[in-house]
Amino acid sequence: MIRIGDIREWRTHDVVDPGGHKIGVLEAVYVDTSSDEPAMATVQVGLPTRHRLVFVPLDGASVGPGYVKVVHDKALVKACPSIGTDDVLPAEGEEAVFRHYGLGYQPGAAGERQLARG
Repeated sequence: MIRIGDIREWRTHDVVDPGGHKIGVLEAVYVDTSSDEPAMATVQVGLPTRHRLVFVPLDGASVGPGYVKVVHDKALVKACPSIGTDDVLPAEGEEAVFRHYGLGYQPGAAGERQLARG
C-alpha cells in the first residue's frame, strides 16, 4: 500500500502505465474521505499550451526512481473525465470518474464527497 506521506514526495514525477509508457506528471493525491488513504491521483496531461488533469486510481500503484507506475493503461487514463489545471472536481463529477474505471462509488451518508485532495 502506498502511504499518503510517501506519494506526496512523488509530485511532479512521471506517471507511467504497466508497459512503462508515460501518461503525464503527478499533480496531486486525493484521499478516500472514509479512510484517509490515498485513492486517486491527478495526472497532468496534454500539450504544453493545453494541459488538463485526469484522475487515476492508486490501488496497485508502485513507485520507482522518478516515477509512479499505475495499473491502468495510458489510453484508459487519458480518456478519463478531466478538469482544468486550476479547477476542482465538482462533487457531482466524482461518480463519473469512478464509473470510468469500473469502480463502485459510495458518497457519505449525508452525501459527503468520497474524494478529498490530500
